Amino acid sequence: MGLSLSAAPERRLGAPLVALSLLVVGAVFLNASVGIKQVLLLIVGAALGLTLYHAAFGFTSAWRVFINERRGAGLRAQMVMLAIAVLLFFPALGAGTLFGQPVTGLVAPAGVSVVFGAFIFGIGMQMGGGCASGTLFTVGGGNARMLVTLLFFIIGSVTATHHADWWFALPSFPATSVVQTFGVAPALVLNLVVFGLIAWGTVVLEKRRHGALEAPAGSQHEGLRRFLRGPWPLVWGAIGLALLNYATLALAGRPWGITSAFALWGAKTLSGLGVDVGSWAFWQMPGNAKALAAPLWEDVTTVMDIGIVLGALLAAGLAGRFAPSLKIPLRSLLAAVIGGLLLGYGSRLAYGCNIGAYFSGIASGSVHGWLWLVAAYAGNVVGVRIRPLFFVAERKSVAASGG
Repeated sequence: MGLSLSAAPERRLGAPLVALSLLVVGAVFLNASVGIKQVLLLIVGAALGLTLYHAAFGFTSAWRVFINERRGAGLRAQMVMLAIAVLLFFPALGAGTLFGQPVTGLVAPAGVSVVFGAFIFGIGMQMGGGCASGTLFTVGGGNARMLVTLLFFIIGSVTATHHADWWFALPSFPATSVVQTFGVAPALVLNLVVFGLIAWGTVVLEKRRHGALEAPAGSQHEGLRRFLRGPWPLVWGAIGLALLNYATLALAGRPWGITSAFALWGAKTLSGLGVDVGSWAFWQMPGNAKALAAPLWEDVTTVMDIGIVLGALLAAGLAGRFAPSLKIPLRSLLAAVIGGLLLGYGSRLAYGCNIGAYFSGIASGSVHGWLWLVAAYAGNVVGVRIRPLFFVAERKSVAASGG
C-alpha cells in the first residue's frame, strides 16, 4: 500500500536524515581507519543504492515480466547498461590500467559449478523476490520480508564455501576473457552486436504479443525534483549503474561485486561462534584468507553493500515511501527462506551473482558471465512457474487467465 507524501512528513524527513547521518559517521570512521578511497567507495555504494531504488532497476522483476508477459523494457535497459559498461571497461582492461592504477576484471572459469549455481540462483531470484542488488536496495527501502531473504542469502553463501572445493573441481573451461583473446575492438563489436540482437528480440516478441511497446512510466516530478524523489526512467538507471561500476573499477581496481561480502559475514559469524572456518579450503585461498583475517571495514564489498542499503534508505525517504511492515504471509516467508538459501549457495558456485557474474562479468569480457546469463535465465523460467505456490495474488492471476 502506497504512502502519500503528506500523510507522514516525519517519516519522509526521518529516513533521509538517518541515512545521511549514518553515511557521514561511516565516512569519518572509514577515513580514520582505512583511508579516503574507502570513503569514496562507500559514497559510490550509496549512489548505487539510490540509483537502484529510484529507477526500480530490478533484474528479477524485469526477467519475470518478460517471461510472463513478454514486456521487455527491463531487459532492454540491461542491454543499454551492458553496452555502456563494455565501452568503458574494455579499453581500460585491455591496457591493464585506469587513471594510472592497475585494474583487473572479474574473470572466472566457466563450467559445471557456474551452470548449476546460476540455475539455482535464478530460481532463488523469483522465490526470494530479488537478486543480490535487489535484496540490498529493497532492504534499504524498508521491505521487511527481504531481511529474511538477506539472512538466508548469507547462510546459503557461507554454506557453499564449505563445499566450494568439491564444486570447483568439477569440469570447467579455464577463465577466459574475450578482451585478452580477441583484442579490445573485436571484443567490443562482438558484445555490442549480441546486446543489440537481444534488445531487438525483446522488441519483436513484445510487439508480437501486445502490438506495441509499453509506454514508459511517468512521474509527477520533473527536473531536479524527479532526480531527488524519483521515479527515474529505466535508462537513467542503466546509465547510472554503468558509470558507477566504472567508478568502482577506478577506485577498487576491479568491478562491482556484492555477494562475496555475504559469505564473509557468515564466515566471521561462525568463526565468532567457535567454528574453524579458516580450515575450509575456500577460506585458505590467499584473497579469502586475508579478508577473513582483516576487519570488515577493510573489505571493499562490505563497505559498498552497506552504502547500497543506506543509499536506498535515503531514496525511499526522499520519495516518501519508507514504510516498513511486518505483515508477511507465511507462504511468502517460506519462499524468502528457500529463495535466500538458493541465492546464497548459487552465487558462490557461480563465482558471483547478477552483479559480480552477469553485469561485471560481461563488462570484464568473461565468458563465464554469458554462461551465467543463460543458466540463470533458465532458472528464472522455473522460478516463475513455482511462484504461484507461494504468492496468493499470482495464484489468482493464473486461475483468472486459465493457466
